[in-house]
Amino acid sequence: QVQLVESGGGLVQAGGSLRLSCATSRTIFSTYRMGWYRQAPGKQRELVATITSGGFTNYANSVKGRFTISREYTKNTVYLQMNSLKPEDTAVYYCNADSRTWNYWGQGTQVTVSS
Repeated sequence: QVQLVESGGGLVQAGGSLRLSCATSRTIFSTYRMGWYRQAPGKQRELVATITSGGFTNYANSVKGRFTISREYTKNTVYLQMNSLKPEDTAVYYCNADSRTWNYWGQGTQVTVSS
């Protein structure tokens, strides 16, 4: 069974940093496009950042220059380094694995940024 195990969420003041982690299987990690999405209260789920198996990245305009997505191949883990956090970043963040025909999701981790 495919599992995406997330960690790293929490409460942080505006301007601070957090790093989210998403651990998955070797098979998924080595072939799927990995990504982070978020959903704030009353909002639809939106893409935050993605990284392909080849290491190509894509970011939402709202997080460009502040967030960095990366892969650690030896641990089958994708990270989202979040710097200069804003209250608008408050949301449940979800890890995603996408093969273009199949999608898997983590359980979500809460990120709260206080002003």
